[in-house]
Amino acid sequence: MQRHTDNAQAGEEPEAKQDEAPLLAEQPSSRTGLCSTRCGLTLVLHISLFMAYALRVSLSITIVAMTNSSHPHGCSGSDRLGSSSRTKAQLAPVYSWSAETQGIILSSFFYGYGLTQALGGYCSGLFGGKPILGSGLLLSSVLTLLVPRAAELGVSFLIGLQVLLGLAEGVIFPAQYTLWAKWAPPLERSRLMNIADAGCTFGTFFALLVAGIICQSLGWPFVFYIFGAVGCAWCLCWFLLVYEDPAHHPWISAGEQEYIMSSLAHQGSSHGHSLPLVAMAKSLPLWAITIACFCTDWLFYMLLTSMPTFMSTVLHFDLREVSAALLSAPTGSSPPWMLLPAAFLVAVPYIGCSSTVVVVLLTLALTIISLTGAGININHIDIAPRYAGFLLGITNTFGIVAGIIAPTAVGLLVGQDLQTGWRNAFFLSAALNLFGLIFYIAFGSGTIQDWAREDTAGQ
Repeated sequence: MQRHTDNAQAGEEPEAKQDEAPLLAEQPSSRTGLCSTRCGLTLVLHISLFMAYALRVSLSITIVAMTNSSHPHGCSGSDRLGSSSRTKAQLAPVYSWSAETQGIILSSFFYGYGLTQALGGYCSGLFGGKPILGSGLLLSSVLTLLVPRAAELGVSFLIGLQVLLGLAEGVIFPAQYTLWAKWAPPLERSRLMNIADAGCTFGTFFALLVAGIICQSLGWPFVFYIFGAVGCAWCLCWFLLVYEDPAHHPWISAGEQEYIMSSLAHQGSSHGHSLPLVAMAKSLPLWAITIACFCTDWLFYMLLTSMPTFMSTVLHFDLREVSAALLSAPTGSSPPWMLLPAAFLVAVPYIGCSSTVVVVLLTLALTIISLTGAGININHIDIAPRYAGFLLGITNTFGIVAGIIAPTAVGLLVGQDLQTGWRNAFFLSAALNLFGLIFYIAFGSGTIQDWAREDTAGQ
C-alpha cells in the first residue's frame, strides 16, 4: 500500500522513475527468493538442529559399543559382533551395564531436557531467541566432549552429565520458535519451518551412520570428541550469522524487511513478564497440541533411543550394519500421516527375523513421526504467535515426560523377556500414537486464540 501512495506523490518525476518503484517492489527476493535473508536463516537453523540432534543421539548408537550387548535369545544366526569387529577399537573401554541400566542412562537426558523447556521459551521471549539458542547449543557441545570421562568415572557421573546435557539442549527448540515468530511470514511459515526442522531427521540419521563407523574405526570415545568439537565450531557461525529480527539485520533488503514485518504486524510484539496462564490452561486447542506431542514423542523417542539396541540384540547387526541399514532405508519422502507409524509398529512383531523389512518399517515410522511432529509444532504459532516459544516449551515438557518414560519402559519390558518385551513396547507405542491422532483431529485449531491477542493479554 505504501508503494501506491509514493507513486501518487511523484507525479512530476520522470516516467522511468515511476516505473522503477513497482518493479523493485515485485522482486521475488521480497517474497519467496531462495537468496532471501529468511531462507538463509532457514539454512542456519537447519544446520543448528542437525548438530543438536547429532549430539543428542550419539549415545544411543555408542552405548552398543560401550556395553557387551550380545544376547542369547535373539533371532537365529551367528553373533555378528565377532572378534575381528571388536578388535578394531579394542582400546575403548567396555562396561557391564544391564538393559535396565542402559534404559536409565538413555532416558536421563530427558530429566534435564524437560526442566528448561518452558524456561527457555520464557527467556527467549524476554531476551531473544538468538542468544538463548546459541548458548544452549554451545554448552551442549562442550558437555558432549566430557561424556567419555563421565563414563569412566561411573554410571552416576554419566547420568548426571546426561541430565546437564538435557538442561542445555532444552532451550534450543523454544528459542527457535521465538525466532520464527519474528521471521516467518504466515504464507511461508510451514515451508520454512519444515526445512529447518528437517535438520533433526538428517542429523539423527547422519549421526547414526557416522557414529557406527567411528566406533568401529577409532573407538566410541571419538564419537563424542568429534561431534562436540564440530558443535563448538558451528556455534561461532551461529553468533556471527543470525540476527534476532528483520529490523536489526544489517544486510536484509528493504523490500524483504517490509514484507516480513507487514505480514507479521497483526500478531503483536513479544510477550512481557506476565503471561495469561489461566487462559492457557483452559484452552482446548492447546491441550490438543499437548496430548499430540506426548503421544508422538513417546513413539519418536522410543525409536530414537532403542532402534540401535533392537537391531543389535534382536537382529544381530553389528554397528556398521546398524548405521548402514538406518541410512539406506527410505527417508524424507513419506507423507506426514500419523496413522502409518502405528501400523508399522504393530506389523513389526509379526515379521520375525526379516531384518530388511523390519529396518524399513522402523525407519519409516521414525521419519514420518518426525515430519508429523514438525506440523504439530507449527500449530503453536498458529494459535498464539506472541507466546509461541513459551507454549512450545510447555507442550515439549509433556513430550519429554514421554521421552523419560519410553526408554525406561523399553528397558524394563526387554529385561524380562526379549521377544515379548519388544512386541509389547511396539504395541504400546502404536496405541498411544493412535490416541494422539484422534484427540488432535477432534480438538485442534489453526486460528489465533482470543487470549493470545495483544489487546487482551494480561486480562
